[in-house]
Order: sequence, then structure tokens, then C-alpha cells
Amino acid sequence: MVCDRCRMAVRSELEQLQLHPQSIELGIVELREDHLTDVQLSDVNKQLTAIGFELLDDGKRKLVEQIRTAVIELIHYENDGNQVKHSEYLAHRVGRDYPAISKIFSDETHITIEQYIIYQKIEKVKELLSYGQLTLSEIAWQMGYSSVAAISAQFKKVTGMTPSQYKSAENKDRKTLDKIGK
Repeated sequence: MVCDRCRMAVRSELEQLQLHPQSIELGIVELREDHLTDVQLSDVNKQLTAIGFELLDDGKRKLVEQIRTAVIELIHYENDGNQVKHSEYLAHRVGRDYPAISKIFSDETHITIEQYIIYQKIEKVKELLSYGQLTLSEIAWQMGYSSVAAISAQFKKVTGMTPSQYKSAENKDRKTLDKIGK
């Protein structure tokens, strides 16, 4: 879950199943119920799958989703120009050392956390370019790039076009946050 509408959809589905969500955060739902029966878990899984979500019960998959959620929050919602070291931020957020989470993420997704961060940053750059309110220099600073040349080079490497070409393109290829890096 990466947006308020996702949270509302999950809440609605759970309430239809007569469950009582206490909190719905990005990727984590806490229910008032202490324990769900196998039938209830199956029903929750069916309902969530029907609206494009999945119930995670495997420890590694949960960790990967925690990492994805933390990266999305950092890049898309908490990015105010204050640069933090990604490895420290992620280790703190998931409560495990970075080399361990990096290995698990790579093993499960077949891309590195660093690549995933780059893909998320480029998607955010696309969004900011589409709005047209910031210069490329301002976007570079906000996204933690050292220069316009650095952001332009990485943008072209990932998208195949320069930021200027993207900005003037009629069909702006955008991905939903949950589909990036998959």
C-alpha cells in the first residue's frame, strides 16, 4: 500500500469481512482481533487479491515489502532536500543491518536496493518534470543529485531519453509506485 486510497480500499475490504482494523500503515495492518482463523485469513487473502494486493506471510517477502515501502516513503513523501544516507535510513527503518537486508532484497527481487532507489527517484523526477513547476537544477537538488549533468545522465540511462525530451514528449510513460523495479 503506498497511498491513502490504498489504505481506504484495504480498510473497506477488511470491514466487509467484519474485521476491525486499528491502524493501516504502508504495508502493515493491525487488527483489533488477536487471532484470525484459517477461513478468515483465506477470505482476507481473496479480498485483497481481488483489489490488487497480496497478503504476505513469508518473512523474507515481508522484509522486502518493508524495504520497498521505506524507499517509497523516503523518495516520494519525505524527500525535502535533506539528504540522508539510504543504507542508514533503511537499516533503521527495518531494524536490521544493511548488508543483511541488501542481500535478502537482491535475492528476492533480482535487483539491488540501490537500483530500486534509482528507479524510484527517476519516477519522482518524471512526476516533477510533468508538473513543470521546478527547474531541472531544483529537481536535482531536491532528489540529491550533485548536478544537472548527474541527474540527466542517470535519467537518460534509465529512460532512454533526456529530461528535456521527456518533458516535451506527448506520451509521458509513468509507472505506478508498486510496479517500479518489477
